[in-house]
Amino acid sequence: MAARCSVARAARQLTSSAALRRPAPFVCQRWQQVNQKQRLFSGSAALKEKKYTEDHEWIDMSADGKTYTIRHQEFDLRTDDMEGTLGISEYAAKALGDVVYIELPQIDLEVSEGDAIGAVESVKSASDILTPITGTVAEVNSELENKPGNINKDPEGDAWIAKINVTEEPAGKLMSKSEYTEFTEEA
Repeated sequence: MAARCSVARAARQLTSSAALRRPAPFVCQRWQQVNQKQRLFSGSAALKEKKYTEDHEWIDMSADGKTYTIRHQEFDLRTDDMEGTLGISEYAAKALGDVVYIELPQIDLEVSEGDAIGAVESVKSASDILTPITGTVAEVNSELENKPGNINKDPEGDAWIAKINVTEEPAGKLMSKSEYTEFTEEA
C-alpha cells in the first residue's frame, strides 16, 4: 500500500502540471483515517515518582489515578481525595523469594504511619507490611489472595497491596528511586 502511494506521488510530481504547482504534503490514506488525539503533559517527571521507605515499601501518591506532585519528599495534600498506592519494592520481593501467602488489610481500616497493615510470607521468611502514611484503607488488591506469587512478578506495578486515603503528610523519610537504590546497595 505504501509503495503504491509513493509511486503515485512520484508520477504526479513528474507531470508538467504538477511541476508548476507546489506539491501537497504526502499523507497515506491509511493514516488519514486514524483520529489521533494530542496528549498533553504537564509537570516535571522528577516530581512524578514513587517514593520508598527504609522498610522496603513504596508509595505512589495520586489524585484520580494520576501521580500527584511531590515537593521536597513531602506530599502536597491540597485535595480531599488524596490516595496513596502502597506495595513492596522489587528489592524486598527478591529478598523474600517465592511468596506463598499474603495477608491484606481490611477495607475502611484506619492506619497510622508505621502501622503493620498486613504480612507477606514466602518459602524463606515472613515480613510485615508497614504503612508510611496515615489514613484509611480504601481498596486492597484482592487478586493477591488467590495469586500471591504475582508479588514476585510485578511488585512495583500490578501487584500493589493497598490504596489508602491519606489524611496527614508523612513525617518519616521517603526516598527517591536513586536514593533507594543507593540505600539497598549499602545493605
